[in-house]
Amino acid sequence: MITGSTDGLGQMVATHLAQRGAMVILHGRNEEKGRAVLEEIRNETANSQLEYYNGDFASLHNVRLLGENILKKHNHIDILINNAGVGIRNDKPRELSKDGFELRFAVNYLAQVLLTETLLPAIDAGNSHIINVASAGQAPLDFSNLMLEKEYESFAAYRQSKTALIMYTFDLAERLKEKGVKVNAVHPASMMDTKMVREGWGHVQSSVDEGAESVENLLDTDVTGEYFDQKKIAKAIPQAYHKQARATLKEITEGLLEKFSPVMAH
Repeated sequence: MITGSTDGLGQMVATHLAQRGAMVILHGRNEEKGRAVLEEIRNETANSQLEYYNGDFASLHNVRLLGENILKKHNHIDILINNAGVGIRNDKPRELSKDGFELRFAVNYLAQVLLTETLLPAIDAGNSHIINVASAGQAPLDFSNLMLEKEYESFAAYRQSKTALIMYTFDLAERLKEKGVKVNAVHPASMMDTKMVREGWGHVQSSVDEGAESVENLLDTDVTGEYFDQKKIAKAIPQAYHKQARATLKEITEGLLEKFSPVMAH
């Protein structure tokens, strides 16, 4: 299962896994585009084991339904790659998700957590992998201004959302360690040649191939609970390792997601 797999990094990783004979679940938020990408990958790889699911990560209700729909058909998922995300748009004022949360925090963090928690019943076998696509761009969470209602800035919102995702990665890895599920976060490459980067920064520094290599490298790792900068274990910002900060984030997250998922209420 690869979220955000209708272009860029997600599409390339999906194509590579399809070439290796994997059954691949694609995800996007535009049904027409999603079906076209599925056909494109099918034609390129001759793999008929491809499925597409639509889901808007700006709506947590939509995310929960996405997870539930997948579980109706699949009771076993070996690999979950949380790749969907929204980048920076400094030309826009503060944006909200359909649920009223700051958009980047909602899409890059809350939606990832909700989908992962919803799909966990299918990811309990040994040697499964959860890979969270993070970023080297990280900023400490200000719990008094988590939704950036004060002093909003797009890049700050993006960096906070990625820090939150890394913190969740570390916590989830601890929870699933005994089950043999590997959970890691990765900064795939800096300023990859993707639509998100071109729109947000206006220039690129690296190829999507580099990023795909970094993500796929984690499919063969035995480590869990780490942050990778490309293919090497690296250090996230200090707050990500602070247990009290992670506990605070967990409590806030459970409160925000409770009405969207019975899973988080337990």
